[in-house]
Amino acid sequence: MAGGANYQDEDAGAGMIADINVTPLVDITLVLLIIFMVTAKLIVSRGIAVETPKTVSGSEVRTKLELTIEPGPRWYVNGEAIGDKVVIEGQVKAALADDPELRPIITADERVPHGEVMEIIDLVKQAGAKRFAMTTSPKVEPAPSP
Repeated sequence: MAGGANYQDEDAGAGMIADINVTPLVDITLVLLIIFMVTAKLIVSRGIAVETPKTVSGSEVRTKLELTIEPGPRWYVNGEAIGDKVVIEGQVKAALADDPELRPIITADERVPHGEVMEIIDLVKQAGAKRFAMTTSPKVEPAPSP
C-alpha cells in the first residue's frame, strides 16, 4: 500500500481502529449554530432606516405586520412604500382577516409629529386590531455618580 496508513489499537489483539471520531464535527456544528443564531437578528433587520425614540422599558414582539412612518410623512407596510392611508387600512384589515390576534408593530421616526403617529394608531384600531406594539430603541442610562 503506497501512502496508506495502518493504525492499530494499543491493546493487544484489538485490531484496527475503524470508528470515526465525531466530536470535532459536533463542536464545529455547535459553533456554527451559535454564530447563525447571533447573526440572524442582524440579517432580518428592517430595511428602512428610522431613528426610533429611546426608552428604558420594553420587550421584543414578533409579527407579520409592520407599519413604518418616516418624516414627510412617508408610510411603509412591511417595507413596501404606501402612498395612501386607505391602502394601509386595507392591508391591515386583510392581515387581521388571516389572523385576528395579530399584533401590528408601529415604528415611527422620532422626528415624526405626534399627531401623525396617532393617526396611524387610530387607523390600525379602526381596521380591527385589538392590540398593537410600538418600536423603540434601548436607552442607555448613565451610571449613578458616587
